[in-house]
Formats: sequence, structure tokens, C-alpha cells
Amino acid sequence: MQALVSTPTVKVIGANGQISLGKQYAGRQVLVEEQESGVWLIRTATVIPDNERWLHETQAASDLAQALAWSAKHPASDSQTNSLLATATQGK
Repeated sequence: MQALVSTPTVKVIGANGQISLGKQYAGRQVLVEEQESGVWLIRTATVIPDNERWLHETQAASDLAQALAWSAKHPASDSQTNSLLATATQGK
């Protein structure tokens, strides 16, 4: 990955304490680290909610990959819907 080097740009911090980084970053989440007084490092980030973190663990990722591979080989079909419903309602 090639690093993008740009010339410094002067930005003015508004009365509300905000600066604009440009429309290309609109809606993005960022990490802001104050490295020392008056020196900030701003990086784009993807934040994973705690209740979705398990999806990124090795076992879950592997299970999901297997499920996706299976579903690609077995397209969805409703050809057996009527017989499945009939079987399910007979037991009641």
C-alpha cells in the first residue's frame, strides 16, 4: 500500500470546535488521538459494535464462509414449500 503524502493545509477551528476534513470523509467514523498538546492524529476507522464482534472471530468467520459456500451451491427454491407446510400442519 502506497502512502499518500500531501502538503499541509490550513484549517480554521470554528466557534463550535469543529473542522471540516472534506466531503470525501462525510459520514465516516474517525479515531482522533491527541499525541501531545496541539498535535492530533486523525485516522479513518471502522467500528464494530460489541454485539457483532463475534462475527469477526476465527470460528464464526469460518462457519459463515462455509455457509455462504453451501448457499452458493444450493440456490434457494420454494419448490417444496407446499409439502413442508402440509407436513408441519399435520402434526398439530
